[in-house]
Amino acid sequence: MRICLLGYGRMGHEVEQVALSRGHKIVATVDSDWDTLPSCDIVIEFSRPEAAFNNITKCIQQGLPIVSGTTGWLEQWGKAVDCVKQNNGTLFYASNFSVGVYLFRLINTYMARLMNHYPNYLPTVEETHHIHKLDYPSGTALTIANEMLEYLDSKSETLAYLEPNKVPTHRDDQLLITSIRKDSVPGTHVVKYESEEDVLTLSHEAKGRKGLALGAVLAAEFVVDKKGIYGMEDLIQLD
Repeated sequence: MRICLLGYGRMGHEVEQVALSRGHKIVATVDSDWDTLPSCDIVIEFSRPEAAFNNITKCIQQGLPIVSGTTGWLEQWGKAVDCVKQNNGTLFYASNFSVGVYLFRLINTYMARLMNHYPNYLPTVEETHHIHKLDYPSGTALTIANEMLEYLDSKSETLAYLEPNKVPTHRDDQLLITSIRKDSVPGTHVVKYESEEDVLTLSHEAKGRKGLALGAVLAAEFVVDKKGIYGMEDLIQLD
């Protein structure tokens, strides 16, 4: 495939290395505003929250399939979906392209179904990332928390805060997400259920960005000749 990279920071460089190792060609790397892109088969986008929506919609309007992993812009998700439908476009979006994180999400969902029968356990979510990550909570933390809400009758919405701020005043029906920015941590997500007697913990710790980059390239290979909206559940077939 001929790939254009939108966003050429740490993730962009990782995606480039993985793509080249799999025999693909990088025809452009763009890390600023743009109007048109060189001829390519697909775009992979890891940019900034304030740039992601425009990057995605411009690609779709220009007939370019796009894989995006940027977080912090999903309040405009509905408009992106409309753009894909109106232009018969292609969008593969994931807040996290790690296969391990996707499996973590499946286990987390199953665990929430079980724990719904034990309301004496208080659920919480915690995520830790490097100091350069601008948005909070992480897209992955928000995804796993929202998936928990589908099964936990005691919780109806999420409430996130960034340490070292104090834990905010919150209602019993709010699921707390604690965000921590520390050193160069690639990404750690922890779900806890705590009672007076014990604590159940489910966690995923990334060792680096290579797994994310591989997932993004695999997504591009999967979606390059398709139309519509796709996610990790389409890429990873468990049956």
